[in-house]
Amino acid sequence: MADTPSPQLALSDDAARQLANATKTVPKLSTISPRWLTHLLEWLPVEAGIYRLNKVKNPRDVRVACSQRDESDLPQTFVDYEEKPREYFLNAVSTVLDVHTRISDLYSSPHDQIKEQLRLTIETIKERQESELINNPDYGLLANVADEQRIFPLTGSPTPDDLDELLTKVWKEPAFFLTHPLAIAAFGRECTRRGVPPPTCSLFGSQFLTWRGIPLIPSDKVPVADGKTKILLLRVGDKRQGVVGLFQPGLAGEQSPGLSVRFMGINRNAISSYLISLYCSVAIQSDDALAVLDDVEIGKFHDYPDTYK
Repeated sequence: MADTPSPQLALSDDAARQLANATKTVPKLSTISPRWLTHLLEWLPVEAGIYRLNKVKNPRDVRVACSQRDESDLPQTFVDYEEKPREYFLNAVSTVLDVHTRISDLYSSPHDQIKEQLRLTIETIKERQESELINNPDYGLLANVADEQRIFPLTGSPTPDDLDELLTKVWKEPAFFLTHPLAIAAFGRECTRRGVPPPTCSLFGSQFLTWRGIPLIPSDKVPVADGKTKILLLRVGDKRQGVVGLFQPGLAGEQSPGLSVRFMGINRNAISSYLISLYCSVAIQSDDALAVLDDVEIGKFHDYPDTYK
């Protein structure tokens, strides 16, 4: 009778891992996005948390004349102002971060626990900031589009014709389109169907589709509901009387413009607490600085001829 082979005696992977060093990464947060909107806006400091947007009242009533070679009377005029200009109040996106001192004392190698907790919390707050800039019911972009600046697609899907119509609404130095990535994909399909694939441009080291030279900036904060979304077109900057971001400068514990991190102390349960606040808002300085293409369908696909398959 042949001898039964004995099991191989060797160090297993599971055992070896107990003595081996492993490369440890910092924690990854899947909800972090590029947040292009906050990079593309011009940010203005605000005193005392209030930004008063003064506007000219009835600008078309300001009369001027092209003088003829005679002694005709010149028009008399003056520039009037709105009596009750809108005031924007900075809103705070805040939270309190709690970390047990035992955790930060014992488990801060190779990565500092407090530093990583603060980093991840700040990233989450900045994600919420971008969402508020777009969707806040008081100061958000979508809630403050003038009625005459709101249009609808011709066929449901976003087409080059629809984006051209948006450009007629924001024709004074438009800066960028802003929409959900699914809408950009839908627009790309419509361009492919027409044989006019949109060119790309490079911003911040990334490639973006463009239309008429204006980049289409993706943001997953633009809402999608029932297979429909929106495409915004913005003019930005204070000198252009466009859309501007607002922040509070000189905060205690300031980490970046408008962002404050303050140590609140350690309680009797040895929990250290940090107050993290981000003060921000957004203002549309003139109605023609923002337009929106509403009810954009994102689920339409096309059957191409065999030659394109």
